[in-house]
Amino acid sequence: MSPVIKTRLLIIGSGPAGCSAAIYASRAMLEPIVLTGEQPGGQLVITGQVENYPGFPTIEGPKLMEQMHDHAKHYGAKFINDQAAKVDFSKNQSGFTKIIVTTNSVNIYEADSLIIATGARARWLGMPSEIKFRGKGVSACATCDGFFFQEKTVLVVGGGNTAVEEALFLTKYANKVILVHRRDQLRAEKILQKRLTQHPKIELILNSILEEILGNDDALCVTGVRLRNTKTGLSKHVTVDGVFIAIGYEPAVDLFRELLELKKTGYIWTAPDSTKTSVQGVFAAGDITDESFKQAITAAGMGCMAALEAEKYLENCGLLA
Repeated sequence: MSPVIKTRLLIIGSGPAGCSAAIYASRAMLEPIVLTGEQPGGQLVITGQVENYPGFPTIEGPKLMEQMHDHAKHYGAKFINDQAAKVDFSKNQSGFTKIIVTTNSVNIYEADSLIIATGARARWLGMPSEIKFRGKGVSACATCDGFFFQEKTVLVVGGGNTAVEEALFLTKYANKVILVHRRDQLRAEKILQKRLTQHPKIELILNSILEEILGNDDALCVTGVRLRNTKTGLSKHVTVDGVFIAIGYEPAVDLFRELLELKKTGYIWTAPDSTKTSVQGVFAAGDITDESFKQAITAAGMGCMAALEAEKYLENCGLLA
Protein backbone atom coordinates (compact mmCIF):
# COMPACT_ATOMS: atom_id res chain seq x y z
CA MET A 1 0.00 0.00 0.00
CA SER A 2 1.29 3.44 -0.96
CA PRO A 3 2.25 5.80 1.88
CA VAL A 4 -0.12 8.72 2.49
CA ILE A 5 1.30 12.01 1.24
CA LYS A 6 0.13 14.89 3.41
CA THR A 7 -0.18 18.50 2.23
CA ARG A 8 -1.82 21.69 3.40
CA LEU A 9 -3.22 22.33 -0.07
CA LEU A 10 -3.87 20.00 -2.97
CA ILE A 11 -4.75 21.42 -6.38
CA ILE A 12 -6.39 19.16 -8.96
CA GLY A 13 -5.83 20.52 -12.45
CA SER A 14 -3.00 22.44 -14.09
CA GLY A 15 -4.64 24.86 -16.50
CA PRO A 16 -4.72 28.64 -15.95
CA ALA A 17 -6.85 28.29 -12.78
CA GLY A 18 -4.66 25.58 -11.26
CA CYS A 19 -1.40 27.33 -12.12
CA SER A 20 -2.58 30.69 -10.85
CA ALA A 21 -3.69 29.06 -7.60
CA ALA A 22 -0.31 27.34 -7.34
CA ILE A 23 1.54 30.64 -7.79
CA TYR A 24 -0.41 32.43 -5.06
CA ALA A 25 -0.40 29.44 -2.71
CA SER A 26 3.35 28.97 -3.12
CA ARG A 27 4.02 32.62 -2.34
CA ALA A 28 1.89 32.14 0.79
CA MET A 29 4.23 29.30 1.80
CA LEU A 30 1.48 26.69 1.60
CA GLU A 31 3.72 24.31 -0.39
CA PRO A 32 0.90 23.17 -2.69
CA ILE A 33 0.91 19.92 -4.63
CA VAL A 34 -0.64 20.07 -8.10
CA LEU A 35 -2.02 16.96 -9.79
CA THR A 36 -1.72 17.84 -13.48
CA GLY A 37 -4.50 15.53 -14.73
CA GLU A 38 -4.84 13.70 -18.03
CA GLN A 39 -4.09 16.86 -20.05
CA PRO A 40 -1.39 18.88 -18.24
CA GLY A 41 -1.93 22.55 -18.96
CA GLY A 42 -5.62 22.20 -19.71
CA GLN A 43 -7.33 23.37 -22.88
CA LEU A 44 -4.66 25.96 -23.70
CA VAL A 45 -2.17 23.24 -24.63
CA ILE A 46 -4.41 22.39 -27.59
CA THR A 47 -5.01 26.03 -28.49
CA GLY A 48 -3.08 27.73 -31.28
CA GLN A 49 -2.66 31.48 -30.98
CA VAL A 50 -3.83 33.24 -27.82
CA GLU A 51 -4.37 36.94 -28.48
CA ASN A 52 -6.35 38.16 -25.47
CA TYR A 53 -4.23 37.27 -22.45
CA PRO A 54 -2.93 40.52 -20.88
CA GLY A 55 0.74 41.15 -21.53
CA PHE A 56 0.89 38.82 -24.53
CA PRO A 57 -0.46 40.38 -27.77
CA THR A 58 0.01 36.94 -29.29
CA ILE A 59 1.40 33.72 -27.84
CA GLU A 60 0.98 30.02 -28.52
CA GLY A 61 -1.29 28.33 -25.97
CA PRO A 62 1.27 25.64 -25.00
CA LYS A 63 3.95 28.31 -24.54
CA LEU A 64 1.70 30.35 -22.25
CA MET A 65 1.01 27.30 -20.10
CA GLU A 66 4.70 26.40 -20.02
CA GLN A 67 5.46 29.86 -18.63
CA MET A 68 2.66 29.56 -16.05
CA HIS A 69 3.99 26.19 -14.91
CA ASP A 70 7.54 27.55 -14.66
CA HIS A 71 6.27 30.55 -12.71
CA ALA A 72 4.54 28.34 -10.15
CA LYS A 73 7.52 25.99 -9.89
CA HIS A 74 9.81 28.99 -9.33
CA TYR A 75 7.99 29.68 -6.07
CA GLY A 76 7.99 26.07 -4.96
CA ALA A 77 4.79 24.48 -6.27
CA LYS A 78 5.19 20.75 -6.81
CA PHE A 79 3.61 19.37 -10.00
CA ILE A 80 2.82 15.66 -10.12
CA ASN A 81 1.98 14.09 -13.48
CA ASP A 82 -0.91 12.03 -12.17
CA GLN A 83 -4.69 12.04 -12.27
CA ALA A 84 -7.16 11.94 -9.41
CA ALA A 85 -9.23 8.76 -9.53
CA LYS A 86 -11.19 8.93 -6.26
CA VAL A 87 -12.01 11.68 -3.78
CA ASP A 88 -13.38 11.33 -0.25
CA PHE A 89 -14.50 14.02 2.18
CA SER A 90 -15.01 13.33 5.88
CA LYS A 91 -14.38 15.07 9.20
CA ASN A 92 -11.22 14.76 11.26
CA GLN A 93 -11.09 14.78 15.05
CA SER A 94 -11.05 18.57 15.12
CA GLY A 95 -14.18 18.81 13.01
CA PHE A 96 -12.41 20.07 9.88
CA THR A 97 -12.84 18.47 6.46
CA LYS A 98 -10.51 15.54 5.88
CA ILE A 99 -9.71 15.33 2.18
CA ILE A 100 -8.40 12.05 0.76
CA VAL A 101 -7.50 11.79 -2.94
CA THR A 102 -6.37 8.56 -4.59
CA THR A 103 -4.73 8.82 -8.01
CA ASN A 104 -4.48 6.54 -11.02
CA SER A 105 -1.00 5.54 -9.88
CA VAL A 106 -2.54 4.54 -6.52
CA ASN A 107 -0.83 7.35 -4.64
CA ILE A 108 -2.88 8.64 -1.72
CA TYR A 109 -2.94 12.32 -0.75
CA GLU A 110 -4.36 13.70 2.49
CA ALA A 111 -4.97 17.44 2.26
CA ASP A 112 -6.17 20.09 4.69
CA SER A 113 -7.69 22.04 1.80
CA LEU A 114 -8.47 21.40 -1.86
CA ILE A 115 -8.78 23.53 -4.98
CA ILE A 116 -10.64 21.90 -7.86
CA ALA A 117 -9.51 23.22 -11.23
CA THR A 118 -10.31 20.27 -13.49
CA GLY A 119 -11.79 22.50 -16.19
CA ALA A 120 -14.04 21.26 -18.96
CA ARG A 121 -13.89 18.84 -21.88
CA ALA A 122 -15.21 19.02 -25.40
CA ARG A 123 -18.95 18.44 -25.85
CA TRP A 124 -20.04 15.98 -28.54
CA LEU A 125 -23.27 15.80 -30.48
CA GLY A 126 -23.81 12.18 -29.47
CA MET A 127 -25.01 10.90 -32.83
CA PRO A 128 -24.11 7.29 -33.74
CA SER A 129 -22.16 8.25 -36.87
CA GLU A 130 -20.10 10.72 -34.85
CA ILE A 131 -19.13 7.98 -32.41
CA LYS A 132 -18.46 5.53 -35.23
CA PHE A 133 -15.95 7.79 -37.00
CA ARG A 134 -14.40 9.45 -33.95
CA GLY A 135 -10.66 9.35 -34.46
CA LYS A 136 -11.27 8.22 -38.05
CA GLY A 137 -12.04 11.62 -39.52
CA VAL A 138 -14.10 13.07 -36.67
CA SER A 139 -12.31 15.19 -34.07
CA ALA A 140 -12.90 17.88 -31.45
CA CYS A 141 -9.39 19.33 -31.65
CA ALA A 142 -8.08 21.11 -34.73
CA THR A 143 -4.72 21.74 -33.09
CA CYS A 144 -4.33 18.01 -32.45
CA ASP A 145 -5.59 16.65 -35.77
CA GLY A 146 -5.53 19.44 -38.34
CA PHE A 147 -2.21 18.23 -39.78
CA PHE A 148 -3.88 15.05 -41.07
CA PHE A 149 -6.15 17.02 -43.40
CA GLN A 150 -3.59 18.73 -45.61
CA GLU A 151 -5.00 19.68 -49.02
CA LYS A 152 -8.44 18.32 -48.02
CA THR A 153 -11.92 19.66 -47.27
CA VAL A 154 -13.10 19.76 -43.67
CA LEU A 155 -16.26 20.83 -41.90
CA VAL A 156 -16.53 22.54 -38.51
CA VAL A 157 -19.74 22.48 -36.47
CA GLY A 158 -20.44 25.38 -34.12
CA GLY A 159 -20.94 29.14 -33.93
CA GLY A 160 -18.93 30.42 -30.97
CA ASN A 161 -15.32 31.49 -30.51
CA THR A 162 -14.12 27.89 -30.37
CA ALA A 163 -15.70 26.98 -33.72
CA VAL A 164 -14.41 30.08 -35.52
CA GLU A 165 -10.91 29.68 -34.06
CA GLU A 166 -10.89 26.01 -35.13
CA ALA A 167 -11.99 26.95 -38.65
CA LEU A 168 -9.32 29.63 -38.98
CA PHE A 169 -6.64 27.28 -37.66
CA LEU A 170 -7.62 24.56 -40.12
CA THR A 171 -6.98 26.86 -43.08
CA LYS A 172 -3.27 26.24 -42.43
CA TYR A 173 -3.75 22.72 -43.74
CA ALA A 174 -7.05 22.27 -45.57
CA ASN A 175 -7.90 23.45 -49.07
CA LYS A 176 -11.38 24.35 -47.90
CA VAL A 177 -13.08 24.77 -44.52
CA ILE A 178 -16.86 24.77 -44.17
CA LEU A 179 -18.33 26.20 -40.98
CA VAL A 180 -21.89 25.09 -40.18
CA HIS A 181 -24.04 26.81 -37.57
CA ARG A 182 -27.64 26.09 -36.67
CA ARG A 183 -28.66 29.73 -36.19
CA ASP A 184 -28.78 32.69 -38.58
CA GLN A 185 -25.76 34.39 -37.04
CA LEU A 186 -22.58 33.41 -35.22
CA ARG A 187 -21.99 33.97 -31.51
CA ALA A 188 -18.24 34.49 -31.84
CA GLU A 189 -16.46 37.78 -31.16
CA LYS A 190 -16.83 40.30 -33.98
CA ILE A 191 -13.12 40.39 -34.75
CA LEU A 192 -13.12 36.61 -35.24
CA GLN A 193 -16.24 36.77 -37.40
CA LYS A 194 -14.56 39.36 -39.59
CA ARG A 195 -11.50 37.16 -40.11
CA LEU A 196 -13.73 34.21 -40.89
CA THR A 197 -15.89 35.93 -43.49
CA GLN A 198 -12.89 37.49 -45.18
CA HIS A 199 -10.89 34.27 -45.45
CA PRO A 200 -10.88 32.89 -49.00
CA LYS A 201 -10.70 29.26 -47.86
CA ILE A 202 -13.77 29.38 -45.59
CA GLU A 203 -17.41 28.83 -46.56
CA LEU A 204 -20.10 29.71 -44.00
CA ILE A 205 -23.38 27.77 -43.93
CA LEU A 206 -25.98 29.14 -41.52
CA ASN A 207 -29.40 27.84 -40.43
CA SER A 208 -28.18 24.27 -40.83
CA ILE A 209 -27.51 21.30 -38.58
CA LEU A 210 -25.36 18.22 -39.00
CA GLU A 211 -27.79 15.37 -39.53
CA GLU A 212 -25.35 12.54 -40.19
CA ILE A 213 -21.68 11.88 -40.87
CA LEU A 214 -21.15 9.68 -43.89
CA GLY A 215 -18.18 7.46 -44.56
CA ASN A 216 -16.59 4.29 -45.81
CA ASP A 217 -17.50 1.47 -43.43
CA ASP A 218 -14.64 -0.76 -44.56
CA ALA A 219 -11.85 1.81 -44.36
CA LEU A 220 -13.56 3.71 -41.52
CA CYS A 221 -12.99 7.14 -43.01
CA VAL A 222 -15.26 10.15 -43.49
CA THR A 223 -16.45 10.88 -47.03
CA GLY A 224 -19.18 13.46 -46.42
CA VAL A 225 -22.04 14.75 -44.30
CA ARG A 226 -25.74 15.30 -44.58
CA LEU A 227 -26.90 18.76 -43.53
CA ARG A 228 -30.48 19.82 -42.88
CA ASN A 229 -31.66 23.40 -43.30
CA THR A 230 -33.52 24.45 -40.15
CA LYS A 231 -35.84 26.80 -42.08
CA THR A 232 -36.75 24.74 -45.15
CA GLY A 233 -36.29 21.28 -43.65
CA LEU A 234 -34.43 20.22 -46.79
CA SER A 235 -31.34 18.01 -46.53
CA LYS A 236 -28.27 18.02 -48.72
CA HIS A 237 -25.11 15.99 -49.09
CA VAL A 238 -21.75 17.75 -48.77
CA THR A 239 -18.49 16.00 -49.60
CA VAL A 240 -15.85 16.44 -46.89
CA ASP A 241 -12.83 14.51 -45.63
CA GLY A 242 -13.12 15.40 -41.97
CA VAL A 243 -15.50 16.80 -39.36
CA PHE A 244 -14.54 18.89 -36.34
CA ILE A 245 -17.10 19.29 -33.54
CA ALA A 246 -16.76 22.65 -31.79
CA ILE A 247 -20.02 23.15 -29.88
CA GLY A 248 -18.54 24.02 -26.53
CA TYR A 249 -17.48 22.21 -23.40
CA GLU A 250 -18.95 20.46 -20.38
CA PRO A 251 -17.46 20.63 -16.86
CA ALA A 252 -15.28 17.72 -15.72
CA VAL A 253 -17.25 17.05 -12.52
CA ASP A 254 -17.42 13.24 -12.53
CA LEU A 255 -15.31 12.86 -9.37
CA PHE A 256 -17.40 15.37 -7.44
CA ARG A 257 -20.94 14.73 -8.65
CA GLU A 258 -21.98 12.95 -5.43
CA LEU A 259 -19.79 15.02 -3.11
CA LEU A 260 -20.53 18.65 -3.91
CA GLU A 261 -23.55 20.75 -4.69
CA LEU A 262 -23.83 21.41 -8.42
CA LYS A 263 -25.67 24.08 -10.37
CA LYS A 264 -28.59 23.04 -12.55
CA THR A 265 -26.24 23.31 -15.52
CA GLY A 266 -23.88 20.71 -14.02
CA TYR A 267 -21.12 23.09 -12.98
CA ILE A 268 -19.84 23.14 -9.39
CA TRP A 269 -21.77 25.59 -7.22
CA THR A 270 -19.74 28.26 -5.43
CA ALA A 271 -20.88 30.90 -2.98
CA PRO A 272 -21.52 34.39 -4.44
CA ASP A 273 -18.31 36.33 -5.12
CA SER A 274 -16.31 33.37 -3.85
CA THR A 275 -14.74 30.07 -4.85
CA LYS A 276 -16.06 28.28 -1.75
CA THR A 277 -18.03 25.13 -2.54
CA SER A 278 -20.68 23.41 -0.43
CA VAL A 279 -17.95 21.59 1.54
CA GLN A 280 -15.78 23.45 4.04
CA GLY A 281 -12.16 23.73 2.89
CA VAL A 282 -12.93 22.81 -0.72
CA PHE A 283 -12.74 25.49 -3.42
CA ALA A 284 -13.45 25.48 -7.16
CA ALA A 285 -11.93 27.70 -9.84
CA GLY A 286 -11.97 28.07 -13.60
CA ASP A 287 -14.17 26.32 -16.15
CA ILE A 288 -15.33 23.73 -13.61
CA THR A 289 -17.55 26.41 -12.07
CA ASP A 290 -17.63 29.17 -14.71
CA GLU A 291 -20.56 28.66 -17.07
CA SER A 292 -20.49 32.18 -18.49
CA PHE A 293 -17.04 33.44 -19.50
CA LYS A 294 -14.72 30.49 -20.07
CA GLN A 295 -11.62 32.59 -20.65
CA ALA A 296 -8.04 31.92 -19.59
CA ILE A 297 -7.88 35.26 -17.79
CA THR A 298 -11.06 34.66 -15.77
CA ALA A 299 -9.86 31.16 -14.89
CA ALA A 300 -6.55 32.58 -13.69
CA GLY A 301 -8.40 35.20 -11.65
CA MET A 302 -10.50 32.54 -9.96
CA GLY A 303 -7.38 30.52 -9.27
CA CYS A 304 -5.98 33.53 -7.43
CA MET A 305 -9.23 33.88 -5.45
CA ALA A 306 -9.21 30.19 -4.54
CA ALA A 307 -5.64 30.29 -3.24
CA LEU A 308 -6.31 33.39 -1.12
CA GLU A 309 -9.49 31.85 0.29
CA ALA A 310 -7.71 28.56 0.99
CA GLU A 311 -4.98 30.42 2.85
CA LYS A 312 -7.56 32.29 4.94
CA TYR A 313 -9.42 29.05 5.67
CA LEU A 314 -6.25 27.28 6.83
CA GLU A 315 -5.31 30.26 8.99
CA ASN A 316 -8.74 30.45 10.60
CA CYS A 317 -8.60 26.70 11.31
CA GLY A 318 -5.20 27.06 12.95
CA LEU A 319 -3.62 24.78 10.36
CA LEU A 320 -0.72 27.08 9.39
CA ALA A 321 1.24 26.68 12.61
